[in-house]
Amino acid sequence: MNGQEAAVVVNDPSLIIIALLPFIGALLPGMMIRAGRNACAIFTALPTVLSLIMLLLLAPSVMAGQIITVELSWLPQLGLSVAFFLDGLGLLFAAMILGVGLLITLYARFYLSGDDPMGQFYTYLLLFQGAMLGIVLSDNILLLLIFWELTSLSSFLLIGYWKHLPEGRQGARMALAVTAAGGLAMIGGMLILGEIVGSYKLTDILGAGEAIRASDWYMPALILILLGAFTKSAQFPFHFWLPHAMAAPTPVSAYLHSATMVKAGVFLMARMWPVLAGTEAWFYIVTTTGLVTMVLGALIALFKDDLKALLAFSTVSHLGLLTMLLGFGTPMAAVVAVFHIINHLTFKAALFMTAGIIDHEAHTRDIKRLGGLRTLMPVTFVLGTIAALSMAGIPLLNGFLSKEMMLEEASHTDWAGSPWALPVLATLGALLSVAYSFRFIVHVFFGRVREDYPHKPHDPPFGLWIAPALLVGLVVLIGILPHVAEPLVRVAAGAVTGGTLPEFHLKIWHGITPALYMSVIAVLAGAALLAAHRPLDRAWIAAPRPEAKAIFDGLVGGAVGLSRWVTQRTHDGAMSRYLAIFVGSTTLLGYLAWRGGGMPPQTREMLPVPPLVLVGWVLLLVAAGSMALMHRNRFRSLVVMGVIGLTISVGFVYLSAPDLALTQISVETVTIMLLLLALHYMPKASPVESSAGRRIRDGVIAIAGGAGVGALALMFLLRDTPTISDYHLANSYEGGGGTNVVNVILVDFRGYDTYGEIIVLGIAGLIIYAVMKALLNGPAARKLRNTDYSLDRSRDRHPLMMVIATRVMMPIAILVGVYIFLRGHNQPGGGFVAGLVVSIALLMQYMASGFAWTQSRQKIEYHAMIGWGVVIAGLTGAGAWLGGKPFLTSGYDYFHFPPIEEFELATAMLFDLGVFLAVLGAVMLMLYSLSRIARYAGETVNREPMDYDPSADRTTRTTKEQE
Repeated sequence: MNGQEAAVVVNDPSLIIIALLPFIGALLPGMMIRAGRNACAIFTALPTVLSLIMLLLLAPSVMAGQIITVELSWLPQLGLSVAFFLDGLGLLFAAMILGVGLLITLYARFYLSGDDPMGQFYTYLLLFQGAMLGIVLSDNILLLLIFWELTSLSSFLLIGYWKHLPEGRQGARMALAVTAAGGLAMIGGMLILGEIVGSYKLTDILGAGEAIRASDWYMPALILILLGAFTKSAQFPFHFWLPHAMAAPTPVSAYLHSATMVKAGVFLMARMWPVLAGTEAWFYIVTTTGLVTMVLGALIALFKDDLKALLAFSTVSHLGLLTMLLGFGTPMAAVVAVFHIINHLTFKAALFMTAGIIDHEAHTRDIKRLGGLRTLMPVTFVLGTIAALSMAGIPLLNGFLSKEMMLEEASHTDWAGSPWALPVLATLGALLSVAYSFRFIVHVFFGRVREDYPHKPHDPPFGLWIAPALLVGLVVLIGILPHVAEPLVRVAAGAVTGGTLPEFHLKIWHGITPALYMSVIAVLAGAALLAAHRPLDRAWIAAPRPEAKAIFDGLVGGAVGLSRWVTQRTHDGAMSRYLAIFVGSTTLLGYLAWRGGGMPPQTREMLPVPPLVLVGWVLLLVAAGSMALMHRNRFRSLVVMGVIGLTISVGFVYLSAPDLALTQISVETVTIMLLLLALHYMPKASPVESSAGRRIRDGVIAIAGGAGVGALALMFLLRDTPTISDYHLANSYEGGGGTNVVNVILVDFRGYDTYGEIIVLGIAGLIIYAVMKALLNGPAARKLRNTDYSLDRSRDRHPLMMVIATRVMMPIAILVGVYIFLRGHNQPGGGFVAGLVVSIALLMQYMASGFAWTQSRQKIEYHAMIGWGVVIAGLTGAGAWLGGKPFLTSGYDYFHFPPIEEFELATAMLFDLGVFLAVLGAVMLMLYSLSRIARYAGETVNREPMDYDPSADRTTRTTKEQE
């Protein structure tokens, strides 16, 4: 039985608090830095300490074999939930992330200078810490993917923290490009696993290993997931980004390289081990990649003169070692991998902090400018030497134990039928590890004391060396008493394998074994290699070899150049080209899909077409064709457009869709009126902008697209297909309290869509206003002022008959609008149509009496009207939460007040009021933008609402009588 299934599951909501505390704590450093650096560090450490304490309180249960879980439903329809679980592997990594994070917080307090924005650094650190915790605790692969990408983004901020350094910015970009690309591949692999299992819950996926390995989609999922893991853990050929991340401050390097960022890929391989391991593909891909990375990383590290670069490539090598062990696919190799994860954490974090101390005190990390620090920095010497000896695998230190166990596993693992390939290459990797570890000790701390240090070295204050000292203490403790780590290794390895572990004990002496001989060879040959380092270094420098950074820069440059070339040829601002590509591609894909079959047989016959309907259809075709032929004459095209809109409205009426007809007529009227007003300031005809060949091309694409849409609609009409309309019809009255199904859909069932639409409409009105404002403050305003419109204007611009008609129409239209608004829930109407009807009445006032005269009497702020409409609609939707209902769920009831007959009141009316205000405000704001053009164009303000001025006529008549 799978170990995950056999474990006792316990629900504990504190897991959510543990995962969220770093994100909440990220709000504190930016504020507390005002209270001083110490306060900032303390309040950064506080959420980490709290999370660590809560984790340790759960640790006994996990160590006893239990799995702690918690789940909050978020979007169950999509399989997305806020779900966390804590098992042995999660406990190990969460303790590493929080424990080392606490030490890094302490170390950074004394490492960062007074010029560094410490609050910003600690904010980034906590964001990164929270993202890493989310990865190791997530029980939903979709949630895990979110945290996975958050680590890439937050590490980008940490690596590029010193923004003034070009190498810092480049290192951050490189890390983000590589890890984010791998993350995108990993998303595909994880989604495949979710589809195979039928669940996105990680614990469900871990229990379905046999089904996944038997699936035809196993190999694509494996490759995609490994791409994510390899890029994050800097495996060959993606290893090049990690050393360039060394431009970050040393606290960042120590954290990323020991416990977090680069271990995320290793964690993913360990987590998915029960599902993906156990096949030849897993063995050869993972083992080979890890083996190559281990040897190559160690070789490069030996010849690096920058301390952090040496340690960075040593990290690459050890990550390769861990990957190789997981690739073996045996339970004992998983045990060794877990043990080495712990050991690598202790000595590598201590070494990076030691390198930071040396850089901080000597003002250089160049090994060739160091040496003799043993007497100048005795405390640093002791800490760095012990940690480096552990990295080399010297006895009585923890690195020796896991190195021996790794060599033992390699000694009896065949690769491609060869029993010696893996042992030899593993020994070579261990040999190189000894050489660069000894170099770190000898070339930095031994030798003569120099006189040309950039700064006189000395041991740092207590606050800077206490963190690495604690880690070195663990190096020694585990090395001498390995059994103290055995319970944690056992429970974590059990979570990796998901089953029974082989019998093992962590001990210093394993007897005379092949691993012992391999280890002795590695130590002796490594020391000899260090003795010959100087001539080998010269040969290494002289030898031609590919430079990963140059290759990466070339690939990025080529991708940018290709993107620029494609962009310049496709995004040239020609709307016709965009539409041609979009419509043509859509039509072609639709045709290919149709040719692929799958269309059910026809179940309905066509109804007879009445002659009047046929006439209307022909009229619509003629109008559409006329529009295409006469579109350059703006006024004629506007008339034809109106004919098309009204014909469609008649079609809605014929098909018993009065709501759609009302909306179509209202929108058509408002649109045509606004365009008519705008035409006054535009040329009579639009210029010829395309060749005859392009027009023919566009015509063919348009006909094909239209024919395709028509054919699709016809095929659906001739077949019985399940739709959601039956649900709406059945639940309109019971669920929404209205008999007008269309209105209930708009304000209840799909009220959120309507809410978004009025927001978009309001934004459109505001954008038009802003664009017009910017336009009229530039050259266009001067052109308007200098244009003489007197010859084009009518001598009777504001005729008496039109003014009187609009005055009579105004109250009637408003009354009709109110009536349409009130009846909308049960009869055709609603806030949208009512807003358009009232807008038409106001538009007529502008047309009758002129922009300036009407606008000068405008007392309503249209911006505020849009805002109030959106706010009222939003508050109405939020009010549903008070009753425990989803957002925008409509509430209603019936009332009876004698002598009035029974009537209904629904919250949908308030929502419709918001729609009404937003629509009215948006339309009138667009009109106001046009009125500003009129003012700039020199339109005079009438004293009266019409051209005829009665007061002027009385004055003239009185003068004549006096004469």
